[in-house]
Amino acid sequence: MVATDAIIAVYMMSNRKHGTLYVGVTSQFLRRVSQYREGQIEGFTKTYGLTRLVWYEQHDGMPAAIQHEKRLKKYKRDWKINLIERDNPNWDDLFPELTGERRPPPDWLTDLSAPAPSSSSPAGAKRNAGDP
Repeated sequence: MVATDAIIAVYMMSNRKHGTLYVGVTSQFLRRVSQYREGQIEGFTKTYGLTRLVWYEQHDGMPAAIQHEKRLKKYKRDWKINLIERDNPNWDDLFPELTGERRPPPDWLTDLSAPAPSSSSPAGAKRNAGDP
C-alpha cells in the first residue's frame, strides 16, 4: 500500500549533461532522490555518482508507473536524451525546484573578476548601441 502523502514517479538520474543515465520508479519520490543525492543507497547510482535529477513524471498509481519505467528502460539512449532535453535542455538538477532549495549562484556571479556570460543580459539591463 502506498502512503497518502507519497509521490509516485518515474525518473531519470544523471551525473552530468549527456552522462550516465539511470531510470527508476518509486512511491517515495522526494525521499528516494534525496537518498541518491546523499549517496545513501548502494548500487549503480552511487557507483557512478548519479546525483542529478534530470527528468521525472508523476503517476497516480504504481502499476502504471512500473509499466512506464519498463518501457523507458527498453528505449535507446538517444530517445531518452531527447525526452530529457525536450523539457530540460541544460540537464539542470530539478530537485531544488521540487523542494524549494536555493541553488547557489553561478560562479561568474560570485567571482567579480570573471566576466559575465555574453550570451545573455540580466533582465531589465539596458544596452547601448556600442555595447557588444
